[in-house]
Amino acid sequence: MENLLRRRAAFVCHSCVRSARQQSWRNYSSVPPRPDIYDVVCVGGGPAGLSLLTALRANPNTSHLRVALVEAQDLSRIRSWSLPPDKFSNRCSSLTPSSVKFLEQIGAWEHMARDRVQPYQEMQVWDGVSGARIEFDWAGAAPNTGTTIAYMTENLNLTSGLLKRLEELGGVSTFDNARVEDITYGEETEELDLREWPVIQLSGGKQLSARLLVGADGANSPVRSFANIEAKGWDYNRHGVVATVELEGEGWGGEFTKIAYQRFLPTGPVAMLPMPGNYSTLVWSTTPSNAAFLKSLSPKDFTAMVNAAFRLSTVDLEYMHTQTSGQDEEYSWRMEHTPVDHRAVPQAVTAVQEGTIASFPLKLRHADTYVAERVALVGDAAHTVHPLAGQGLNQGQGDVQSLAKTIEYAVTHGQDIGVGMSLESYVSERYAANHVLLGVCDKLHKLYSFGSGPLVPLRSFGLSAVNALGPLKTFVMNQAAGNGIKVF
Repeated sequence: MENLLRRRAAFVCHSCVRSARQQSWRNYSSVPPRPDIYDVVCVGGGPAGLSLLTALRANPNTSHLRVALVEAQDLSRIRSWSLPPDKFSNRCSSLTPSSVKFLEQIGAWEHMARDRVQPYQEMQVWDGVSGARIEFDWAGAAPNTGTTIAYMTENLNLTSGLLKRLEELGGVSTFDNARVEDITYGEETEELDLREWPVIQLSGGKQLSARLLVGADGANSPVRSFANIEAKGWDYNRHGVVATVELEGEGWGGEFTKIAYQRFLPTGPVAMLPMPGNYSTLVWSTTPSNAAFLKSLSPKDFTAMVNAAFRLSTVDLEYMHTQTSGQDEEYSWRMEHTPVDHRAVPQAVTAVQEGTIASFPLKLRHADTYVAERVALVGDAAHTVHPLAGQGLNQGQGDVQSLAKTIEYAVTHGQDIGVGMSLESYVSERYAANHVLLGVCDKLHKLYSFGSGPLVPLRSFGLSAVNALGPLKTFVMNQAAGNGIKVF
């Protein structure tokens, strides 16, 4: 029986473990507590980690796996999260139709507060220096393409919906309010050989042993450090300023045609992304000093700076950053002398929601690989990207879809889900695709950081050319939406 337990089965046989323990039981008073044994332990209860566990539990081929979730936060507060209809969290994400389809397949989409999800059908992007513009919409596209470019929602709405779906499915051992203190390899005992299995030591003394340890634990991933996987990249010396703002109306397209806007400034892009009603979420990438300045302003002056970012010249905007106060009056005066096509920019911001102005540093990181023996990385633990394309969360959802499919294949073919050979298809499917997207976003950031010089007319020509070439623009939109052919 002991030899049977030493074999690497496709999943943990609980009855065999119990039988062997009863037959070979000895009284060792000095032996430390035995770790709980799981097929999959996921560290990180964000969108990527929760989506993976939901996908495994929702699939009949993998629902028998013993799985556990480790999260440092109190998940009960996230599960019961709610806000009034006129209040929105400042951390929002854009979900592509491909990501939404996946959430529907695993049964999580119906558990989200749908009245807090806003699809948008058009996107206006332009050069803040030259004014060259590209307009993304599905006009002229194939009839079965659909009309939605992406869906805006609060991150907490997504995680709350995933937690509710997991609770409905059951079968997940959850360890929240638990900090990972150490990750080591197991030991060989009279009953089990866990020398190649990661053992997660939690605050409070709990130990979890994993056939497969999944790191969905963010950019500073302890799981990645345990696996000795390096992550290369750089800081952009930019901060993303976020806020929830109120507009003077529901947008130029009305209730049923929402438009997202993004203007590339030399300090970084500023985006206005629609939320339900006349609310929008702001994402303004700028220098750390400008970010600190914006956060120090009164609500009235902050509102003026946001409106100026979409309407005034880069020279005027730079001057307004030098004023200690009075941006509201300065903006009003300058608008009297600045011709603006009002329907080409977002409707004016009238207020900023209290307590929503915040900032976070922007960086690019990419792990050398996504897997090691009995370890896999997903989401920000594997890669972090500039937010200008709104693809960070969708990259994580793509990782999860691929890894869940990889685990299913291993289970249905009698393979050990944790060995490197079983995980290779996940790396081959995701690494190159993510690397290309990270590179594109990085090059766009650098390309538009020039306020003058020969690159300005060249990039403007390229933007106008793409806008004029319908098939090329449709191809770009399909790739961004996750509906296009796989290039890599």
